[in-house]
Amino acid sequence: MFLVLASMVLVSLAAAEEGLLATEPPKEITAQEIIKKFTAKEKEFKSVRKRCTYRQVIKIQQLDGDKPVGEYQQVADVTLDQSGKKVKNVVFAPQPSISISPEDQYDIESRLHFTLSTDELPEYNVLYQGKQQEDDLHTYVFDVAPKQFQKGKRYFQGRIWLDDHDFQIVKMTGKSVPDIHPKKRGKGDENLFPKFTTYREQVDGKYWFPTYSATDDTLHFFGGDARIKGTIKATDYKCAGSEVASDGESAAPVPKKQQ
Repeated sequence: MFLVLASMVLVSLAAAEEGLLATEPPKEITAQEIIKKFTAKEKEFKSVRKRCTYRQVIKIQQLDGDKPVGEYQQVADVTLDQSGKKVKNVVFAPQPSISISPEDQYDIESRLHFTLSTDELPEYNVLYQGKQQEDDLHTYVFDVAPKQFQKGKRYFQGRIWLDDHDFQIVKMTGKSVPDIHPKKRGKGDENLFPKFTTYREQVDGKYWFPTYSATDDTLHFFGGDARIKGTIKATDYKCAGSEVASDGESAAPVPKKQQ
């Protein structure tokens, strides 16, 4: 049975940490202007991120009730070679006791770093939902969904929160799509993907970097349910030409996350 995805991930926030969603139209700026601003910022961030190194720590478990019955772990340092190309050096990777599909592996490797820039915007419907307080942050809230599915390509579907000052994504919750269903019940490949929540932190005083992603979701396969729980952490960011904090501490308020 398939197991796991992970990359960003589901973490339920306590109601006290999250204000009510105010659904009135934004003031002094239109929803389309917000979209234009934040996708342009995401484009800048993608360029900066290409010059960044970091450590990525992955731990995904399949649970039977609260008891782990399978696990995937990996610790890797993502560095740059002399040509500036990203290189992953795995420093810890015990034999996994759960199976990982190519789609799972892709999501694990890349979904933490999902961006919605001017490059990806044509592929998505982005709908304004309102304003919401996230701890110390005032955020604009948008729902995001792919317009259509291109064969072999993975997409994000869910909700994003944008800081109303920096116009950058600070939190996102949703899942990778599409799920893969067998053509006939019980026959063919079946691959379902858990919900997740990912948080970003302003570690360089300018851009919000993804630092923590978590999931705790039950997937309903034809053969039975599978509870998936896990985290992905990115720490020790260092970016060429940028004074990025290397200790994992943020330089600005960030929505609280449950560990």
